[in-house]
Amino acid sequence: MGSGLESQRFSHLAPGRPHPFWSVGGSVAGYTWAVRFRSLALVLLVIVVALTPLDAQSRRRTSSPAAPKSEPAKVTCPSELGDGVKSGRRFCDILVTGTFAEGAVIALPPHRGTATLTFDLHNRHTYSEQQIKAGKAFAEYTATIRVLPPEGEPLARAAVISAFRSPADLVDRIGSGAGPTGLKAVAPVGTEPVTVTLPAGVTEVSLVGERLVVQALDGRSVFTAKGRPVAIVSNVMVTYTPAPPPSRRR
Repeated sequence: MGSGLESQRFSHLAPGRPHPFWSVGGSVAGYTWAVRFRSLALVLLVIVVALTPLDAQSRRRTSSPAAPKSEPAKVTCPSELGDGVKSGRRFCDILVTGTFAEGAVIALPPHRGTATLTFDLHNRHTYSEQQIKAGKAFAEYTATIRVLPPEGEPLARAAVISAFRSPADLVDRIGSGAGPTGLKAVAPVGTEPVTVTLPAGVTEVSLVGERLVVQALDGRSVFTAKGRPVAIVSNVMVTYTPAPPPSRRR
């Protein structure tokens, strides 16, 4: 009887029968399926990362701030003088006006924060060989201009004071003149470097003339009539921090 009970107790371990430890419901089979599940999840994760656009991945990284950039400004000049024969600079007349659109309009590139506008301000002299020979060419000039936003009060004022005594006082001569020399009679004299900090949000400004005072041998004259050219500007530059590019949607 004891042998019969023992045979029944261990009959499930007889050769040819699957041990319950290796059955589907057993612990080893569960471990095997867990390993396979983690491997499948890892493969799917690799596929998702590979299919993610590079720009989307890069956006997750912290981008460094853009460096300031300096470049020639885009100037819409209402009264072009021309290019200097020595410097190659573009010279622009500044006219007396109180209207933004009638000045020399400077468009700023897309930027963030403040921007810095720089330019050289010159007086304008009408050159005459006859006056030089006659000893009557001396003239001292004081010109003032304003930097206007599209609306509101002026952002800055600037002035240049200089005198002409001899051709050596001229900054440059301007080509495309009608005379036999091919040079224009009007020429820049004196140079005043001007720097203006433009507030954030300003996208364009205008340079407008305010007045001109001339002290010559025959007396003093003041010019404030609208449309009168009072100064010359050249070498207009803008320094700014480029605005970030617009985000692209997938």
